[in-house]
Amino acid sequence: MRAAVFNAPGEIGVEERPRPEIEAPTDAIVRVTHTAVCGSDLWFYRGDSDRDPGSPVGHEPMGIVEEVGDDVTSVAPGDRVLAPFAISCGECEFCRKGLHTSCENGDSWGGDNGGGQGEYVRSTHADGTLVRVPDRHADDEDTLRSLLPLTDVMGTGHHAAVSAGVEAGSTVAVIGDGAVGLCGVLAARRLGAERIVAVGHHEDRLELAEEFGATETVSERGEAAVERIRELTYGGPNHVMECVGAASAMNTAIDAVRPGGTIGYVGVPYGVEDEGLDVFGMFGQNVTLAGGVAPVRAYAEELMDDVLQGPLDPAPVFTETVALDDVDEGYRMMDEREAIKVLVKP
Repeated sequence: MRAAVFNAPGEIGVEERPRPEIEAPTDAIVRVTHTAVCGSDLWFYRGDSDRDPGSPVGHEPMGIVEEVGDDVTSVAPGDRVLAPFAISCGECEFCRKGLHTSCENGDSWGGDNGGGQGEYVRSTHADGTLVRVPDRHADDEDTLRSLLPLTDVMGTGHHAAVSAGVEAGSTVAVIGDGAVGLCGVLAARRLGAERIVAVGHHEDRLELAEEFGATETVSERGEAAVERIRELTYGGPNHVMECVGAASAMNTAIDAVRPGGTIGYVGVPYGVEDEGLDVFGMFGQNVTLAGGVAPVRAYAEELMDDVLQGPLDPAPVFTETVALDDVDEGYRMMDEREAIKVLVKP
């Protein structure tokens, strides 16, 4: 099969690799029809995190089940499925709590499992991982485009809103105008937030945030952004969603949140430990910090129901689509902020 691989910072290639095969009775083989480039993929693309040259990449696959192991009961060959970015068993202590990203038997899409940006993947623990799309929607391209963000960014944005305690009538600030932040705006609106302040630096993305339900936008940076957020929310919002991962974004959230408020954080915190966080400020203001890597499998069915019924549509975060052979161009466009998120069709 053909699959995207990391060669070096700034270099993503497409190579012939062994097609994954069933190795355990709980496995399933999925032919990938849709996948995506994630903002977190840019960390190794830019050389900000380590990755072995020649390793397969990607973690947001959607496709058709080709083969299943003898113990798999939830899906069958021919089923359309989407797959969260983390493989989980669905049975251990943490999966039962809805914390699938801490699964005791967890796995990833890399290595011998094929990588999510390739033609085939093996899902270990298929019953605990794969989410079956109803047959009547299995070939509807518009619907599939709307469902693909549930593999990562829509579930992650939802986790930020849930962790921040967003509910009906809330005032919330969403820090970040990438795909996760934009999906966070959708999530806050879905949970009934009355006011949603979207914070970012790109006019086109903030315009999309308004289409997604943001009631106000803030484009200032640093202290000016904090002052503007606090001005708009009469002293700071009770709920802040940090959807970037940079220390500057986290400190903006800490400085902006109202005393006694809650920050839900889901941005991958690369480099944060080197720059430091205002933990004392959180302590002094009784600010709660909650969140982490999003257990998107826990949210998949409820979010899929809203996508299929119509009130939720995160598809506009895909601003570019490329074939697998052009996946390197997809990485470049995201790295240079020419695309919010890139859909890849193997």
